[in-house]
Amino acid sequence: MNETIVCVVGNVATQPVYREVAAGPSARFRLAVTARYWDRERNVWTDGHTNFFTVWANRQLAANVAACVEVGQPVVVQGRLKVRTEVREGQQQWASADIDAVAIGHDLSRGTALFQRAVRPETPPTAARPEPNWETPRPADPQDGQERQQGQEAVAVT
Repeated sequence: MNETIVCVVGNVATQPVYREVAAGPSARFRLAVTARYWDRERNVWTDGHTNFFTVWANRQLAANVAACVEVGQPVVVQGRLKVRTEVREGQQQWASADIDAVAIGHDLSRGTALFQRAVRPETPPTAARPEPNWETPRPADPQDGQERQQGQEAVAVT
């Protein structure tokens, strides 16, 4: 519930790695996000610091990423930010910023894309269940049936 949702725009820095695991398909790639600012002294746009994120995609999103995302392409990624810190090799502090992606798409302000719907695998047909009988059963007593017929004749004559 208290998750940090981010939307980042950057360039794909590594080729997506696709894996089939027990929990379903998974894909990951590195995303480079470079801040740009206007340098008033030189009158030019200047690149600032570059942040790198590991983007994780699961299930159908992973399959779609593997099919159409390539190194160098500009993308927009939305998802949950997770920052981890670890101690590596005894003394060295190491930090990682991961994004568990909810949506990934090409940045159309910097190019064009051709959208194709993903083909979902057909699910096997399930056995048809018989329709329940909702009618009230008629009584099996023959005398009751004769009374009912006599009542219907009386209504018809009247």
